[in-house]
Amino acid sequence: MGKRGLPLWLVLVLGLFLVLPSAASAKVTDPESSRGCVSCHVKEKVAATAIEERRNSTHAKEGVGCLDCHEAEKGKPASFEHHGTTIHTIVTPNDCARCHEKESRQFQASHHAKAGEILGSLDNFLGEVVEGPPAAISGCQQCHGGTVKVLASGKIDPTTWPNTGIGRINPDGSRGACSACHSRHLFSAKVARSPESCGKCHLGPDHPQKEIYDESKHGVAFYANRDRMNLDSRSWVLGKDYTAAPTCSTCHLSATADLPVTHDPGERISWTLRPAVSKKMENWEKKRATMRQVCGNCHDQRFVASFYTQYDITVDLYNEKFAKPAGELMKKLADAGKITPSTFTSKIEWTYFLLWHHEGRRARHGASMMAPDYTQWHGFFEVANRFYNELLPEAEELLPGSTDFILAQDQHKWKKGIGKEEREKMKKFYEERYGK
Repeated sequence: MGKRGLPLWLVLVLGLFLVLPSAASAKVTDPESSRGCVSCHVKEKVAATAIEERRNSTHAKEGVGCLDCHEAEKGKPASFEHHGTTIHTIVTPNDCARCHEKESRQFQASHHAKAGEILGSLDNFLGEVVEGPPAAISGCQQCHGGTVKVLASGKIDPTTWPNTGIGRINPDGSRGACSACHSRHLFSAKVARSPESCGKCHLGPDHPQKEIYDESKHGVAFYANRDRMNLDSRSWVLGKDYTAAPTCSTCHLSATADLPVTHDPGERISWTLRPAVSKKMENWEKKRATMRQVCGNCHDQRFVASFYTQYDITVDLYNEKFAKPAGELMKKLADAGKITPSTFTSKIEWTYFLLWHHEGRRARHGASMMAPDYTQWHGFFEVANRFYNELLPEAEELLPGSTDFILAQDQHKWKKGIGKEEREKMKKFYEERYGK
């Protein structure tokens, strides 16, 4: 007998009803307009798991159906007749704006949505020309986005689709792909809030933000406390819904007690670390003040101010000691006719590109996100090695004396050797620390 005289079997049965949701409460009813889509896709086993993921989504719980996203006007680019309804495969920010107008507007005004402008950049020249078009199609454009082309037949050019690049240029003229972060068909905020989502693109030798985050104290705290992050909460306000750690989204996009969610990460970024020489963003003071509000949820403002002091002097060091002199040197070589206007046709152009595009970015990004190993060994050490042991010797070989203006600067005078007193000081330090 169980408690209060009930038979044990009855206690167990009642317990199951209390613990397990009923079939009626667990199942999401598909909107009537979607039932034909769901039935056919499941029966024919066409993207059937995507149907099931949609059923698990907030969209489904709110009654959003397939045609709410996929229905299209007749004559719209890339639209087609499908079992009596005009639909399109590619759902764009304009479609999402029917319900998420503010989010779509913020996103399409962001640097993310302009990522497709890489199509005219040095990076894209490397992919399209130096490496070959398929490398750019399957590589560059899957992150940056490419132009989705519609063939004369009305079908989508298969070399341009599928593509969830965040700056995708869509047939309806809109820019971007919401599914770059909110992966279809679940469209989960949990996925977008997770660092791995950003790591699809922000990874690798020239933009290793995901690896940098993982090394930082922020990343360490997140992975140790992921179960406390409440990532799938409808509300996700720092300090209210979670306190354990920030993710990429926390700092760049998500809400705090005094800041709303934004879909434009540029609202909180004060430096651009992408180009050869870093520059402060337009309205950088306002952007920095906004980010400092975010930081202030976890740190006092003296700590935050000191971080920005260290960050700024590190970027200034990179700019003044390495980036600007290297740029002046390359201009001098070009003016002397030692390198051609064509890109990447001489070894020194590759050397210079790697200096700022790979090592230089790593040093700057490491400083921006408090990852010391990326700032030092993956960053400034490799910047210095590339600068002193490759760029300068290659320039001297092309144009003797061209580097004199650099080596005459105080910060480069160490190349002439250090004095006896300094050598003895260093020797004594290592002997005392490590023994003879």
